[in-house]
Amino acid sequence: MSHPSLGLPPPDPNAGFPEAAARIRANRERLAARALRIAMDADPKMEGRHGEDGLRHLLRDAELLADRIALCVQFDEPDRAREYAEWTAVLYRRRGVPMDDVVGLCEGLRASFPSVLAPGELAPAGAALDEAIKVFRWHRRLAGDARKRNVLLQLLYKGG
Repeated sequence: MSHPSLGLPPPDPNAGFPEAAARIRANRERLAARALRIAMDADPKMEGRHGEDGLRHLLRDAELLADRIALCVQFDEPDRAREYAEWTAVLYRRRGVPMDDVVGLCEGLRASFPSVLAPGELAPAGAALDEAIKVFRWHRRLAGDARKRNVLLQLLYKGG
């Protein structure tokens, strides 16, 4: 990634696949809806955990994540997805969204990208999603994540 204050050139918007990024942006609503459906199929309790408003938030979040992945594909820089995941992890924690649900959204996007991307264009999108998932999984281990805890381990740690 370039840094202007170090005298490096700005990032080249044609370094990756700009046409693929345009297709992702044009179909982001459909991709997000499919990603949410895939995540809900993978975890049936997700719908009950979030309710209608929470699912609408997750749908919008999936659209924004698709936009960020489109930037990664356009510039061929997966670090942009990692940065986005770092920025948004705090918001998900504040809203009480488990990081596993966000990882499910990422995996849902991965499963829905072949409908708009050619096989050669899937690699940068997959690399960007891998970077985002790595960050979300790291934040999952921090205290305060809204996932279900092991009851036996809680009993042992609390002592009674």
